[in-house]
Amino acid sequence: MARTAEEANGGFPVAAGFFFGLGLGGFFDGIVLHQLLQWHHMVSAAYPPDDVRNLELNTLGDGLFHASTYLFVVIGLVLLWRAASRRHIAWSGKLLLGTLLLGFGAFNVVEGLIDHQLLGVHHVNETVPRDQWIYWDLGFLIWGVAMLVGGWFLLRAGRRETLAGEDS
Repeated sequence: MARTAEEANGGFPVAAGFFFGLGLGGFFDGIVLHQLLQWHHMVSAAYPPDDVRNLELNTLGDGLFHASTYLFVVIGLVLLWRAASRRHIAWSGKLLLGTLLLGFGAFNVVEGLIDHQLLGVHHVNETVPRDQWIYWDLGFLIWGVAMLVGGWFLLRAGRRETLAGEDS
């Protein structure tokens, strides 16, 4: 008989890990790339932060961006809490790490394709010459795809471990 995804994961809430990964991906981008390295802001390609008004617009965009990533983490927490209140077996740690990587990677790929390429509202590293932006953008996308692939392999391995523990 076919098992549901939740049964295959021993009741592990894959969506919770995915939302946590989305949020952590956004926090990494916002904290490291926006604030610490100051490579770009949310709309810095459209409104270069070279005067106070544009910096205010970028700061507002960054704040709205951080609020959405915070919401992803809250959703992940609620989903994890709901699953933790049910009866379940011990989960493989690979399930959480795999789903976090899937969410983080999905964040990078979606953000890289939409914000960097399609809309062009900002690019990964706007401190380098403009003709080099594409290389940083492509690196960001490759990093996201690598996390998606790694997360998928870990999720599969975690499912196998969880099922093996279920049979013991």
